[in-house]
Amino acid sequence: MQAIVNGVILTPNGEIRDKALLFDSKFREIVSESEARQLAADLTDAQGLYVAPGLIDVHVHGYLGEDTSDGSEQGIRTIAEGILANGVTCFLPTTMTVSWEEIEASLDTVRRLMPESRRADFKGAEIAGCHAEGPFINPERKGAQAAEHILPPRAELVFPHRDVIRLITVAPEMPGGIEFIRELTEKSGIVVSIGHSNADFDLALQAIEAGASHITHLFNAQSALNHRNPGIVGAALTRDVYTELIADTFHVHTGLYSLLFNVKRGHLVLVTDCTRAGGLPDGVYSLGGQPIYVKGIECRLADGTIAGSVLKLNEAVRNLHHFGAIPLCAAVHAASLSPAQSIGIADHKGSIEPGKDADLVLMDGECGIHATYVGGIRKFDGREAV
Repeated sequence: MQAIVNGVILTPNGEIRDKALLFDSKFREIVSESEARQLAADLTDAQGLYVAPGLIDVHVHGYLGEDTSDGSEQGIRTIAEGILANGVTCFLPTTMTVSWEEIEASLDTVRRLMPESRRADFKGAEIAGCHAEGPFINPERKGAQAAEHILPPRAELVFPHRDVIRLITVAPEMPGGIEFIRELTEKSGIVVSIGHSNADFDLALQAIEAGASHITHLFNAQSALNHRNPGIVGAALTRDVYTELIADTFHVHTGLYSLLFNVKRGHLVLVTDCTRAGGLPDGVYSLGGQPIYVKGIECRLADGTIAGSVLKLNEAVRNLHHFGAIPLCAAVHAASLSPAQSIGIADHKGSIEPGKDADLVLMDGECGIHATYVGGIRKFDGREAV
């Protein structure tokens, strides 16, 4: 049994001070520090740091030069290990709109790695499945996705991969889109997200009624909010759907952070939409076969189109906390329990509660990550990284 003492424990109900967290591969209980010293064989002094649930990224394409759509097993291992330093303990490797053959190859790679990622000796964050961002999107809202690989929604293409696709982005206005959403949500456990779409408000509501329960990167690559045509943004803000936010201070103005949190609360999901350029210096990289130009927090195609991000999930938490004047506990919730609930894994992930997987991080007040544990195993130690 392990214990962490002298930390501020972040739970769904708020902060707990002057207590200790007991865990093995699962969270066991929160006890007095004196009890912890008696019960635990392995004691860690948090030295006043926050003890937070591990972060969960349901929309991350790549990191450290690797991209999910490459279909490389070593590439996904590199992503899984690299994002531990950002406090991520569980993630969905995310594909782009590339050829269907490339998407299937990537899904096969993720499928092979999923069981291994649950083992104690795996060197990275756990892989909970895949997020397929496309290819069933609207060319008018493709953003940095490749138009030549866009396909009309076809459930028969997706069903053979229902064991690995946990989340899929679709434009419901494409031919057969509403029926596609209905089929997937009724006949599989796949969560459908509305994104890269020009749907109007009424059609977005139809998609939600058909089963869509998630919105891909709010405001970006979708019909905007207008007082006479509220668009997808209006549907996201007026319905209880999980809503992604890329809180890098670039994709969405920081002045909206508090509004979004106050409207969405437990349905706000922080994501990175990170590309292979994440964790690397400014320069020229690739995304879905297209060159992207990275300068600071901005990633763009040659024509200026925004192309993903280099955001780290712990930085997204810090930005929401700081610019939105939101309690740290609530900002962490948006990157842990909310994403877990959005993809149906909150029974064992996303919060510090007895019986759940002991995925946790030690972080400071600026959301710097000092240690990351997956299933009770310390897989990242900031002291060693210095």
